[in-house]
Amino acid sequence: MDQAQQSFYKREQALRRKHIRMSRGYVTRMNRNGIIEQVPDRHFSGIGFRLVLRLALVVMAFKVLAFAWLGETQYLSSVTTLSQGALHEKAGAWVMQADPVTRAVAGFITPRMG
Repeated sequence: MDQAQQSFYKREQALRRKHIRMSRGYVTRMNRNGIIEQVPDRHFSGIGFRLVLRLALVVMAFKVLAFAWLGETQYLSSVTTLSQGALHEKAGAWVMQADPVTRAVAGFITPRMG
């Protein structure tokens, strides 16, 4: 009897988890046997990988353009000034610090900016 109760409890927990996932969204599909069934939608999180990648590319493009437009000395002095501020300004200075990729791409773009 104990084995039967454990098996029942395991099936019940699996069903509860499935219903919780289905409350966040589901898809109706036909399985191999031709039976129409509803299964939980497979979305992973609210913030997608593509969105994070696009944000990183936009920040990198902004860094390169600012570095090329201001020049190395003025850019680094601005970042140094920014790093002396409040916590959010220090975080911005850490993100905006000049890295080798920024310097290389800015060196490539600077002559073409006119």
